[in-house]
Amino acid sequence: MTSYALRERHLLADLLLEVGPDAPTLCGDWVTADLAAHLVLRERRPDAGLGVWIPAFAGWTDKVAASLRDRKTYPEIVELVRHRPWWIAPLDETINLIEYLVHHEDVRRATSGFEPRDLTEGFEHAVWGRLRALRLLLGNESVRLVAPGVGERTAGTSPTVTVTGPPSELALFCFGRQRVAQVAYDGPEESVRALRVAKLGL
Repeated sequence: MTSYALRERHLLADLLLEVGPDAPTLCGDWVTADLAAHLVLRERRPDAGLGVWIPAFAGWTDKVAASLRDRKTYPEIVELVRHRPWWIAPLDETINLIEYLVHHEDVRRATSGFEPRDLTEGFEHAVWGRLRALRLLLGNESVRLVAPGVGERTAGTSPTVTVTGPPSELALFCFGRQRVAQVAYDGPEESVRALRVAKLGL
């Protein structure tokens, strides 16, 4: 069985080394060094990852991330990103496929001139399978997602906006990367405009 999550992990690690520690990302004010540290803490120090989601723990997260950057060089941190902990392997496709796809594109698309990748049909179907929890991702938004040739999913009741694109691009949309997601919107202009800037994702 192909490990798409592992492939995205390796491609992201290669890109992190290529662009260096100070390259921009689509993760707010994070540069690539911050993103790399986040990915390491997420898998190796889950106690320190809480600050990403819970403001009260942000200070602890920042402290542990700073300690990691003090103890390790940037290439060493990227190598920790590249080599997943042993216990991740059985869960990798479930918990990491979208994570690494989105963060890979966070680096690729942070500067102008990017081109969408030509991803395989198997990869796109795997991503579509991970987009089942739409209600969790889209909050109160009512949206119809259409992946031509793959399937359709609806979040909410009576959606007025349809978003169409390959599963990988719909994943970027669902995780709040509307600005760079290569998708098409169909619906009332006001609703589309609001959806383009809505806070989506976990």
